[in-house]
Amino acid sequence: MSVSVERVNQSSTPVSVISADAELVGRMIAEQHPDLAGPLRLVSDGWDNRIFRLGDDFAVRVPRREVAAHLIEHEQQVLGAIAERVAVPVPAPVRVGVPSATFPWPWSIIRWLEGVDGASVDAPARAVIAEPLAAFVRALHIPAPADAPVNPVRGVPLATRDAAVRDRIALLAARLDTTALTAAWEDALAAPVWDGPALWLHGDLHPGNLVLHSADGTAEGVDGLAAVIDFGDVTAGDPATDLATAWLTFDGSAREAFRAAFDGTVDDATWRRARGWAVTMGTALAAHSDDNPRMGGIGRHALAQLAG
Repeated sequence: MSVSVERVNQSSTPVSVISADAELVGRMIAEQHPDLAGPLRLVSDGWDNRIFRLGDDFAVRVPRREVAAHLIEHEQQVLGAIAERVAVPVPAPVRVGVPSATFPWPWSIIRWLEGVDGASVDAPARAVIAEPLAAFVRALHIPAPADAPVNPVRGVPLATRDAAVRDRIALLAARLDTTALTAAWEDALAAPVWDGPALWLHGDLHPGNLVLHSADGTAEGVDGLAAVIDFGDVTAGDPATDLATAWLTFDGSAREAFRAAFDGTVDDATWRRARGWAVTMGTALAAHSDDNPRMGGIGRHALAQLAG
């Protein structure tokens, strides 16, 4: 069993993470949910959480840093209701873990969602989910109550992200031509701000948080959207935040199909802000994922689409 504190450099995954291994997670389950005890296998090690597969039917979502623990709490609060109104599965907790002497933060047990990692296939293979993903977003984006989780970096006016985005663009300028990226960002800042109700948002709708259905279990057999996962950034605000997936997930033709599936309800101002949100997320992934090829690849794809 180990709990280790790691620190990484500016171009890597976020600093000061806690990494729990399978032995520790097994103890956590044995103490709080012993009826679900079973073999554990690490299947994902992301910016905020480690995911362990638990037997055949479940997975355990364990935060790696304190800020992520609060995001786990947000998921526990809202995912049950979201699951009831969207057409594809989401990782609503079936059990919750509470802080203890063994592990200091909340954690969740969810159902295992079978499918292909959306980040493991290229954009042309993801084109098939353009309309299903738009349908998911439309079902999700309803007005949220006043007590919806607050996220200071999602759903907010783009102007509040200006300094951070420009810092990342400056960092990336050492690697690539950022002229088009800067122009896209400045155009998004100039777009009219969202003046509608605060809508429920996923907050981090990139291909790594999409599970794809595959007829034969391979990337070549992808034929639909199996699940949407990782609602750690769930919040309420400007719907353009989630529409950024048009650049993060798709290429040109699929991006057009994604927007068309909204039947004219996404106006030009919202689409411009969505491109700005793609700049926000794409620069973060491209600038800070040198140690994570999976996440870095998502960032590079987004920047290429924004420059096109």
